[in-house]
Amino acid sequence: MSAGGPIQLTDAQRLAWLRLIRSENIGPATFRELLNHFGSAGTALEELPKLSRRGGATRRLRIATLDEAERELQRTRDAGADIVALGEAAYPEHLARIDAPPPLLTLRGNGPGLARRPTVAIVGARNASVAGRKMAERIASGLEASGYVVVSGLARGIDAAAHGAALRGGTVGVIAGGIDHVYPEENRDLYARIVASGGAILTEMPHGWMPRAQDFPRRNRLISGMSLGVVVIEAAERSGSLHTARFALDQGREVMAVPGSPLDPRSAGTNSLIRAGAVLIRSEADVIEALTPMIGRAMPVSRSERTAIREGGPAAGEDADIREAERAIVTEALGPSPVEIDEIIRMTGLPASSVQLILIELEIAGRLERHGNGRLVSLQ
Repeated sequence: MSAGGPIQLTDAQRLAWLRLIRSENIGPATFRELLNHFGSAGTALEELPKLSRRGGATRRLRIATLDEAERELQRTRDAGADIVALGEAAYPEHLARIDAPPPLLTLRGNGPGLARRPTVAIVGARNASVAGRKMAERIASGLEASGYVVVSGLARGIDAAAHGAALRGGTVGVIAGGIDHVYPEENRDLYARIVASGGAILTEMPHGWMPRAQDFPRRNRLISGMSLGVVVIEAAERSGSLHTARFALDQGREVMAVPGSPLDPRSAGTNSLIRAGAVLIRSEADVIEALTPMIGRAMPVSRSERTAIREGGPAAGEDADIREAERAIVTEALGPSPVEIDEIIRMTGLPASSVQLILIELEIAGRLERHGNGRLVSLQ
């Protein structure tokens, strides 16, 4: 977020942000570092080829063109949505504080009206039982009546039940594909009802994107990141809902679960969560009791987000005068085991600014990968 309050990008800046995040090897964390190092997305785009070469790339970096960005922005707006930047008023407040939040979100519906209200996620089995769907409806309805925004993944089963019961107060559906793709198809009417009733649909994927299996964990990370806490209702031992619960734990959110029969495999995951310390939920009153102390309290800020994102502010300065020997030292410090940036700085004894720039070069060149909590892995 901007240190001086919400920002407001011009269309030219929005297009530059869009080009940068859609370019090859640029993820949310690298996007942030580039923006803060060079002062603007436009300048960062100009520097990408040089950074890639210095990082040892063996082929030309694929950089999104202005024409591609203009087409995506226009198609998004033609679909009744808009592209919202991290730091703008419509960007969900809690999501901005997770580790490496998406720089841009596509948002359709009443995003600005929901962005600052208390939010709670309800997730669970797609093949939910009648009792599980009824529980989701009761909890979602009670939370909506108490002023909460219910967030879920627009899947069949528990997600659909929760969204349907919270329509009156506005509910947010987070999807894994582009804003123009409804998955599953059976929830197309629910998608329309969410938007028409004052809710919102949100995604970090580009217009036209068909969701793949690997896109759903990214969606789940946004569901938990938007919320004060996550309620899990019916989840098997290896379900995606448990992934959402794990993201919630990593993000410092409350994890809550509705118990179920030990004889029903759909409750094995939720019962395990409770054994591990999740809050046992019997009704919306239990959820409200768990979350009330968190309302109005600043969510924990991840280490990588403690530096405010800047657009149009001063750049971090000229590139450090980095010698090839220093690049070799940093490259040697990386390996197949995840390592934190602070540890690399400590082990190499190099200035932090030099290490961070070398890591940017290596990532843009496709020679390293970021894992959770800012850890890095060499791809050599």
